[in-house]
Amino acid sequence: MNELMKIDPMQADDWEDVRKIYVEGIKTGNATFQQEAPSWEEWDKSHLLQCRFVARSQGKVIGWVALSPTSSRCVYAGVAEVSIYVDQRHLGIGVGSRLMHQLIEASEQHGFWTLQSGIFPENKASLELHKKFGFREVGRREHIGQMNGIWRDVILLERRSKVVGIN
Repeated sequence: MNELMKIDPMQADDWEDVRKIYVEGIKTGNATFQQEAPSWEEWDKSHLLQCRFVARSQGKVIGWVALSPTSSRCVYAGVAEVSIYVDQRHLGIGVGSRLMHQLIEASEQHGFWTLQSGIFPENKASLELHKKFGFREVGRREHIGQMNGIWRDVILLERRSKVVGIN
């Protein structure tokens, strides 16, 4: 499957497929605190313009990755939060790895020195994916938010670039 997979910059035209994959993630209950997908305008506004990618197979979007700013303060301009989602029918075939590899490469080209993620402890596949790419666990935010009346923890992970922000 990997040789048939293509990673492309995400376009506005991809939103419906991206949104469907995001909704799948929401329905798992272990991907995000979000309860519904936002509109394209809301999503577009909350994610950085650079470093948005989709994975395609046979022309169909099967996964996506994007960055969000962590702060509006200029000292944090090189720090961003990762969102990565894979179509449930395409899990375990390397889609997430290909997307993460592309994201890391592009993020460093755009001057990002730290990528971070907050992941539910139950989302073992996402934790493993991030650790595979050099993210390390830096903490656990206990009872950080409620989902359907249940307090949830989030594992904080970060990846420091070995080429940006090393001086």
